[in-house]
Amino acid sequence: MKKENLREGYTTGACATAATKAALLALITGMKQTEATIMLPIGREVTFPVAACEVHLHVASATVIKDGGDDPDVTHGASIVATVSWTEEGIHIDGGEGVGRVTKPGLPVPIGEAAINPVPRQMMTEVARQLLTKYGVTCGVSIVISVPNGEEMAKKTLNGRLGIMGGISILGTRGIVVPFSTSAYRASIVRALEVAVACGCDHVVVTTGGRSEHYAMKQYSHLPQEAFIEMGDFVGFTLKQCKRLGIKKVSLVGMMGKFSKVAQGVMMVHSKSAPVDFHFLARIAEQCGAPTHMIEAVKQANTASQVGDMMYEAGYMSFFDLLCDYCCQHALREVGGGMTVETTMYTLKGQLLGKAVRSDGTDEINRDRG
Repeated sequence: MKKENLREGYTTGACATAATKAALLALITGMKQTEATIMLPIGREVTFPVAACEVHLHVASATVIKDGGDDPDVTHGASIVATVSWTEEGIHIDGGEGVGRVTKPGLPVPIGEAAINPVPRQMMTEVARQLLTKYGVTCGVSIVISVPNGEEMAKKTLNGRLGIMGGISILGTRGIVVPFSTSAYRASIVRALEVAVACGCDHVVVTTGGRSEHYAMKQYSHLPQEAFIEMGDFVGFTLKQCKRLGIKKVSLVGMMGKFSKVAQGVMMVHSKSAPVDFHFLARIAEQCGAPTHMIEAVKQANTASQVGDMMYEAGYMSFFDLLCDYCCQHALREVGGGMTVETTMYTLKGQLLGKAVRSDGTDEINRDRG
């Protein structure tokens, strides 16, 4: 599916704001609302249908169904419910059922508060302030956002690792969800690293996916959960963020396909970002003593994994140590030094293939597979 054909969706923050407006209007006017129009942070006015609305003398609620567009988000189709009631003064925002609560430092919301990020809080506050002013209401209002089944949804997110317990987060800085957004993924990497640092981690383990993270957690079982970060394809970006945050040691854990690119100096390892250089892999094979016919076979290989299988079956394990060492070298070059970088490579089934570690000015390859 081409990117231009993908449909944008709306953030949980935008849905919560629309639900808040509908509920507060119902409370003020006594009339159930069927839609709510809000201004998104990007300056776009959007009308949301209201799936359900209930109004009583001192309390009202409204539900907006989150439409994530074509973005593969676990909250797509979730009911975002705003319940509003009168208070003596001020505008108070909290989370109810299915909205997580912050338990660790490093997030933009203080420990103990509902995981409703600053921009959605500002959006809801502004909508409430406008309505109270428009209708001449002098008392305050309490706004509680809940997400039925939000606790189950959160199990499919990184919330638990970030210290957000009991439900999902109410997020969004723009109001819209851009399908397969690289900016959103990068933001999640930064947030996870900030939490790690706030929890006292000066050694983090960054992985290319869930499988490699599983192996990494066994390898570095002494490290806390916050130290493990899924960087996906964003190797260079993640390394630079580690350097910016003052992290002293970064351990890269992954597999042959993507790490063969890192060893070449490619720091965005998406399948379409750069081809595998099989002549480079052939030179590594030559360095570790592979015979001529095998070197030629490497040059003609279809995938990096195929090369890895060839070298593993022939017993040339130093090939993987050398690849890991090249990964370390390029990682240090990417950030301009100033940290220790360790690289470990596994097979899909979890067999340790190779390992290397480097700091500024060091030349060390660790061949201990114990």
